[in-house]
Amino acid sequence: MTSDALPGNPAPAAPLTSGDGVSPAVRWPVVVFDLDGTLVDTIDLIVASYQHAFREVLGEEQDEALIRSWIGQPLIRAFRSGWPGRADALYATYLAWNHANTERLIRTYAGVAEMLAALQSAGVQVAAATSKLRVPAEMALHFTGLEDHVGVLVTLEDTDEHKPHPAPLLLALERLGAHPSHSAYVGDAVVDAQAARAAGMSAVAVSWGAGARTDLVAADPDVLADTAADLRIALLGADPHQPLN
Repeated sequence: MTSDALPGNPAPAAPLTSGDGVSPAVRWPVVVFDLDGTLVDTIDLIVASYQHAFREVLGEEQDEALIRSWIGQPLIRAFRSGWPGRADALYATYLAWNHANTERLIRTYAGVAEMLAALQSAGVQVAAATSKLRVPAEMALHFTGLEDHVGVLVTLEDTDEHKPHPAPLLLALERLGAHPSHSAYVGDAVVDAQAARAAGMSAVAVSWGAGARTDLVAADPDVLADTAADLRIALLGADPHQPLN
């Protein structure tokens, strides 16, 4: 399955016709994105940062599949869940190594910048809501050249509750002056789909990040996209092979 509605889900919403400069083909006039594993390829960076912290503090590495399952949630939550007595040391070690190696290890996803540019051209309001701290989140957008495509950035410091709680998503909508019913949240993890549902937004999953595709399907998103081209079709109703202006 790519950008089609999943079995058992409602049919795609009718295109919106807006008098505010939004293209009539647009499905949602507001789209909020997760960051890691969705807009920016930080998966190898995150896994390496975790493993460095575990080696330095605990003297051993952890299972990569377990680490990938934490992506999308606050770091300190993961550390406290398994190593409450060492969580602060793990957290500080992770952050220092991650900051020092972000520029070296961060990667872009093919077609994402072009997809974001197409959303902007169609008049879609774009935001990001992430469990990252603000400084590394801004670094990630800067090093991948996406900072000018994201109008609002909600980070860990901005809310007391975090995904799968809807607070970060709702804050992004508040800052955009948008309503959940006309908005979608795009992410690569099950907690992203859960947060979208809790916020009253449409849930759009992408399979190129940290989440296992089978888990994403089981989360029952409105849309599951396997490529940025699929995602562009889902969000804009556009031909992915049409040149982007």
